[in-house]
Amino acid sequence: MSRRAATAFLVLSAACVGLAAGAGVHAHRRGTVPAGIIVPSGMVYIPGGRTRIGSEDGAPTERPTFYADVAAFLLDVHPVTVADFRRFVDATGYVTQSERFGASGVFDVKSGSWGLVDGASWRRPLGPSAPPAADDHPVTQVSWNDAVAYCRRAGKRLPTEVEWEHAARAGRSDGPRYAWGDALVVDGRYMANTWQGEFPRRNTAADGWVYTSPVGVFGKTPSGLTDMGGNVWQWCDDWFRPYSLRAAPFTPEAASEKVIRGGSFLCDPRVCHGFRVSARGHSTPETGLMHIGFRCVKDVHGGPTASAARFTR
Repeated sequence: MSRRAATAFLVLSAACVGLAAGAGVHAHRRGTVPAGIIVPSGMVYIPGGRTRIGSEDGAPTERPTFYADVAAFLLDVHPVTVADFRRFVDATGYVTQSERFGASGVFDVKSGSWGLVDGASWRRPLGPSAPPAADDHPVTQVSWNDAVAYCRRAGKRLPTEVEWEHAARAGRSDGPRYAWGDALVVDGRYMANTWQGEFPRRNTAADGWVYTSPVGVFGKTPSGLTDMGGNVWQWCDDWFRPYSLRAAPFTPEAASEKVIRGGSFLCDPRVCHGFRVSARGHSTPETGLMHIGFRCVKDVHGGPTASAARFTR
């Protein structure tokens, strides 16, 4: 995290990092993989198709809605875990941007405020005096640049936000508001790790978790994915900008930010409904925070890459 990012994150995080949730392919469910395509362990085949992106009922950043023709791709079942990231660091000697900066962004649940904590990193996301991150939880305190380095080492890349939403919707343009359905609580069971109570003053932790939770603990979506809403925000490849300018030339500036998707354990629906399939967040690419992680994508061998996605109205 740079000094620019350190200043920016206090503003960005105040509303859960940058949030202001028809026609299409048939819903896809896990298990249908075309002949000749090998799905690596820990990944899911996501069929291509046309998907509506955005929501007319969501935040202004989710409008105007549009349709995108998305090529098939492979997506990690769950966000990269602490154990996964440790293996990467052990093999490469990689040092994250937060580690190089010496501090990172932490939300204090007692005071209800954000602050820079010296020594906070992916190993101890809440700071050196807090317990180490559990191996089966999503890795956090990793910047966009850190995520790109990990995915590249694995022969993968970050998903575009169109790919992310396509996967979350399971190919259904008219699908539910969440990746798993239309309700956060089903038969008394929470379907995602989010904030319960009144943000930022009180979190009842009715879902069983105050901070991150083990990947997959809340079950799978129809596509066979986990943690596609809540737990941690997830970095996407794209620069954040209005949908109305998506086809216009763009040159990143010093203040430009990258897209994050999925919401987190800090999202109170009354403040930050970030775990809807259409919701968008954003943060600077060098920023590490305790509620942002990532997952990777792999192109289907012989198929078009993410850059081949076509956008229509």
